[in-house]
Amino acid sequence: MERNIIISEFNYGLPEDRIAKFPLEKREASKLLLYRHGQVSHDRFYNIDDYLPEGSMLVFNNTKVIRARLIFHKTTGARIEIFCLEPYSPADYERAFSAKNCSEWKCIVGNLKKWKTGPLHIDVEIDGEPIRLTAERIENDRSENDNLCVTPADKVKSDIDKNSPVNTTGDNSQIIRFSWNGTLTFGQLLEKLGKIPIPPYLCRESEEVDNTRYQTVYSKFEGSVAAPTAGLHFTPEIISSLKENGHPVSEVTLHVGAGTFLPVKTDNAAEHKMHTEHFEITLDTVRMLIANYGNVVAVGTTSVRTLESLPALGYRIIVSGIPDENKMVGQWEIYDIPEKYSGKMLLETLAGYMEKNDMQKIKAATCIMIMPGYSFRIVDCIITNFHQPQSTLLLLVSAFVGGNWRTIYDYALANGFRFLSYGDSSLLLP
Repeated sequence: MERNIIISEFNYGLPEDRIAKFPLEKREASKLLLYRHGQVSHDRFYNIDDYLPEGSMLVFNNTKVIRARLIFHKTTGARIEIFCLEPYSPADYERAFSAKNCSEWKCIVGNLKKWKTGPLHIDVEIDGEPIRLTAERIENDRSENDNLCVTPADKVKSDIDKNSPVNTTGDNSQIIRFSWNGTLTFGQLLEKLGKIPIPPYLCRESEEVDNTRYQTVYSKFEGSVAAPTAGLHFTPEIISSLKENGHPVSEVTLHVGAGTFLPVKTDNAAEHKMHTEHFEITLDTVRMLIANYGNVVAVGTTSVRTLESLPALGYRIIVSGIPDENKMVGQWEIYDIPEKYSGKMLLETLAGYMEKNDMQKIKAATCIMIMPGYSFRIVDCIITNFHQPQSTLLLLVSAFVGGNWRTIYDYALANGFRFLSYGDSSLLLP
């Protein structure tokens, strides 16, 4: 595949008033654009079952958005906002959220120039208990022996971080050590003190409505700083109806990073450095993908990225005998898998390895970049929102619909569709 994609060819005019700044009153009332074999029409999302392929399996991303924004104030009154991107020590999300007294995170700091030295504090009373949360900046090049929050069992830094070609956002992130008194975990502190990190293009502060509506109804595992927005249209009733009508349903977990909002700034999109995102999939879901191969619907681009990363793990097993899950799936790794290995064969290889090694789930990370010219191995249908101009997600959509993205977006613009995270949805069947 020739990796020479001119990003300016993926631009379109998006008027400010077409960006949905707030969710609709009802999730399922959004418009649904239908792209089926080159033809475009539309309906409402609550009728989506009328258009899904018969018996198709839906794969949801069950990640949960964390209240990642913490607001501190210096004694001078200067406001310092700390945006928690991903755990640094412990590096695992589950242990980071359950940590008590100390946790270190990779963060973006707003108004960093005002925070020269010294710690920041938030003093608050929670359930009658006085709490002081302290934030301190840590040098990125400090030695492992300086890592005060790590127990001996946690001492090894993940190869995922070491092999990452860029940091999570493409900006200069900071390592922040949070420490606090009391019995609360860091996850509980975020829930009490943090704010939901709604997308920057909404140009507003988060409000009470965002606490529930910027989460999918099936969100379970905390770790995302952005919602898998294609899932925001689903209700428990719609999911139950899909199951009753013969659609198998399963879930993956991919924690969405702030890098999802990064525009492509290079003229040649192939020179863009993709961000890294962590994912997890169970053996049961891999087995379901094999059983339903050829009829898989990915709910959202995050589900797409997870599913299309799995062949890389299967191919590693064929080549070296192990999936090497601590090494992230590289930006171009999925393109280098020989065509003779079908997606089903690679899933079967992965499932066989997991069964042999008694692995009920596998955790890994990916920075794959799906763009025109890519041949999808797992995903047959996509449910997705409408994405920003010149974004990697628009490149993914273009790859899936054979370059016909402009027909879809012109139709959406001409027919009153709402765009981006709180906007309307589309069902893509090439």
